[in-house]
Amino acid sequence: MTYAILSIILIGYVLIAYEHITHINKATIALFAAVVGWVLFMITGSEFVTRMHGAEYAAFASSLGDSATTVKQFIASHVFIGYAASLCSIVLYLLATMNIVTVLNANGCFDFITDVVRAKDSRVLLWGLVAFTWLLSVNLDNLTTTVLMLMIMRRIVEQTRWRMWIGSAIVIAANCGGAATVIGDPTSLVVWTRGAVTPTDFSFALILPTLVATAIPTFLISRSLPEHIDIVRPITRFRGNQSPLHLWQKVTMLVVGLGGLWFIPTFHRITLLPPFLGALCVLGVLWVLHEVMNHRRIMSNQPLEVSDERQFQFASLQMIMYFVGVFMCVALLIETGVMSSISAWCDEWIHNIYIMSIAMGAISAVLDNIALVLTAINIYPVAENISALSPALDPEYASSFLPNGQYWHLIIYSGCVAGCLLPIGNLSGYALMKAENVSILWYARHILLKVILGWFVGLGVYFLVDLWLR
Repeated sequence: MTYAILSIILIGYVLIAYEHITHINKATIALFAAVVGWVLFMITGSEFVTRMHGAEYAAFASSLGDSATTVKQFIASHVFIGYAASLCSIVLYLLATMNIVTVLNANGCFDFITDVVRAKDSRVLLWGLVAFTWLLSVNLDNLTTTVLMLMIMRRIVEQTRWRMWIGSAIVIAANCGGAATVIGDPTSLVVWTRGAVTPTDFSFALILPTLVATAIPTFLISRSLPEHIDIVRPITRFRGNQSPLHLWQKVTMLVVGLGGLWFIPTFHRITLLPPFLGALCVLGVLWVLHEVMNHRRIMSNQPLEVSDERQFQFASLQMIMYFVGVFMCVALLIETGVMSSISAWCDEWIHNIYIMSIAMGAISAVLDNIALVLTAINIYPVAENISALSPALDPEYASSFLPNGQYWHLIIYSGCVAGCLLPIGNLSGYALMKAENVSILWYARHILLKVILGWFVGLGVYFLVDLWLR
C-alpha cells in the first residue's frame, strides 16, 4: 500500500507541475491526492500504525482491543489530528495576512508606491518596483505580494513587452524577499513553527544571500530595457464618496498592518502562543482603525469600493487550498515511512547539504517549490542534539539538522530562489504567466540564466556568512 500512496502523490506532483498543459487547478490536484491518499491510509492503516506508533497504539488498544475500528480511531485521534492542528495554525495565519492586505489595499495604503516609482527612466522604475516588492514580501506571502505589485505595474507600464521583463523581476524579488524572514513564505513559516529556526538567526543568515539573488537578476534585466519606456498617465482615483483618507491616516494603517506583522515573532516568544494569534490580533486592531477612519462613509451607507479585492482573495485562497493539499500529502509520506527512507538514502549517497539543496532547487524549476520544500523540510526531524540523530553521521554533517542549522536555511533559500528558474516552479510565476501571457520558452530564454547566476552567487554569500558566524 505504501507504493500505491506514493504513486498517487507522485502523479499529483507531476500534474501540478504541468498545470499549464492540463489546465487543471493545482490546488484541486493537491487536495484530491491528499484525500485519496488518506482514505487508503485509513483503510490499511494497521501496517503503518504498528510500525510508526507501536508503543502508543499498544497503550491505546489495551482497553479497546485490537481491531480495524480501533486502528481507525487511533489514526483519527492521535495521528491525523496532530497534522490537522499544525495545518490549521498555518492556514489561519495566512488568512489573517490575506485580510490585512485586503484592508490596506481598500484604504489606498499602497497607492503611494505608484506615485513613488512612476518614472519614464526604465531603470528607476524597475529598481523601485523590485525594492518595494522585496520589502513587502518579507512581511506577506509571495503570491499576494506578486499580485499586488503586478497590478501596480500595470497602472504604470503601458507596453506588454516591457511588463513581461519587469514582471519577471517582480516574481524574483517576491520569492527572494519571502525567503528572508520566517513570516515571508509559507515554507519558512513551517520551519519556524516546527522549531527548526528562530526568527533573528534565520533572517541574519539569509538576508544578504536573498538580496544578492534579487539584485543580480534585476541588474541584468535592467540592461535589457531601453533607457526610457512609455508610462500610463496618472488617473484620478475614485474611492467611495470621493473623500479618500488623509496621508497620515494611510501611513498609520500601513505601519499598524506591516509593523504589526514584524511584532509577531516577539509575540510568540513572549506568550508562547501560536503565531496566527498574533496575526489575528494585528488584523483586529487594523479593522478597528478601518472602522474609525471610514466612519463617515460607513454611516452614509457608501462602503469602500475596491475592484482589485477579488483578485487578492482568489489568489490567496487558491494558494491556501493548494498548501492544505500539499501539507497533507507530505504528512502521508511521513506516516508511511517514505521520508525515513529518503533521509537514509541522502545520508549514504549525498551526505552534503549544499548538494542536497542545489538538487532540490533544480527540481523545483519544473515541480512546484512549495511541494518540494515541504517535502525536504520533513525528510529530517529537528534534532535537539547530535546524539538524537544516527550515530553513523559525522558531527559536522549532523549539526546541520540542529535548530538553526544550515540545512533549514539552504532548503528555504534554494526552494524560493530556484523556484524562479521557470515560471511553473512557483505560484508567483504562474500568476505572471496568466497576467502577462508570459510563455515558458520566453522566460527560459531571457530570465533562466540570470536567476541561476543570482542563485549561485547568493549561495556563495551564504557560505561566507555562515563561515564568519561559526
